[in-house]
Amino acid sequence: MKVGVIGATGYTGHELLRLLRGHPEAEVVFLGSSGSAGRDLREIYPGLPGEWPELTAAEPPPVDILFCALPSGAAAERAARFLAAGGKVIDLSADFRLRDPADYEVWYKWRHPAPEFLPEAVYGLPEFYRADIAGARLVANPGCYPTAALLALRPLLLAGLLEPASIIIDAASGVSGAGRALSPDYLFTEINENFKPYGVTSHRHTPEIEQELSAAAGQKLRVSFTPHLLPVTRGILATIYARPRPGVSEADLRQCWEQAYEGEHFVVLLPAGVWPQTKFAFASNFVFLQLKLDERTGRVVAAAAIDNLVRGAAGQAVQNMNVMCGRPEEKGLEQLGLWP
Repeated sequence: MKVGVIGATGYTGHELLRLLRGHPEAEVVFLGSSGSAGRDLREIYPGLPGEWPELTAAEPPPVDILFCALPSGAAAERAARFLAAGGKVIDLSADFRLRDPADYEVWYKWRHPAPEFLPEAVYGLPEFYRADIAGARLVANPGCYPTAALLALRPLLLAGLLEPASIIIDAASGVSGAGRALSPDYLFTEINENFKPYGVTSHRHTPEIEQELSAAAGQKLRVSFTPHLLPVTRGILATIYARPRPGVSEADLRQCWEQAYEGEHFVVLLPAGVWPQTKFAFASNFVFLQLKLDERTGRVVAAAAIDNLVRGAAGQAVQNMNVMCGRPEEKGLEQLGLWP
């Protein structure tokens, strides 16, 4: 498979290249970067040795898959041009995740650059949309927070086991989720030994989560979602609270997960009493899940841990590439989490 990467010098771009270099059937033939055109990738990332195409601002040549790792708002136009030429795109921005362009304008504060492609965009969570992804030419790679929240919640809502209006998602991410741009908020002295919420009631992943959970619940719903910034490089831990439907037991909830994820390579249902940790998922494409029904409060507590740069971005994109190209989903993604 010949692949190209636009936005190759960001953190997500780096992760894509690291994973693609280890993929036995993928060859990176194009690296796009408007800010670093003409440079050797190894000047920017000496930790990626070997031969790479020169970074360029030119349009990509025909490739089997083009990964678009540009910021939201900048990705859609580049992706649209490649799609119009007959190519296939996996977009890692938010530009094709929301089905309604009006929602995009509300949350991202600008008009959608290519709304004509929204009807054919497939939301790229393989565990849920595998068949659609296999036939797609445009896949919207999910956001990192939505990936963790949806893998925990969607089967339970689809089965009608939770009260949809009761959901609270409390999640924390490592600093790499903010990307590589310089900002005082992400200086070491600001982050180290610190822990804080951000984007309270306004985080742009909120409509993505609500869109997918509404589809599962069969009704329009709203969730309370609060992200936090962890003083670590990688990882997301989402802790989720919800009320079960009357008569639903913890055994019912566990059975639902077991049925939904039977045979799913990248979903790990932990034994009762073992709770997810970001370290479990570090540098891997796995998600680790756990839940408990608190009989005292009548609430379900569920938790999900992923690596935000792998399962929350580049790894999931490679998983989608494998599905689109008819390869086993775990191809090139066999890495287990690093410990310690």
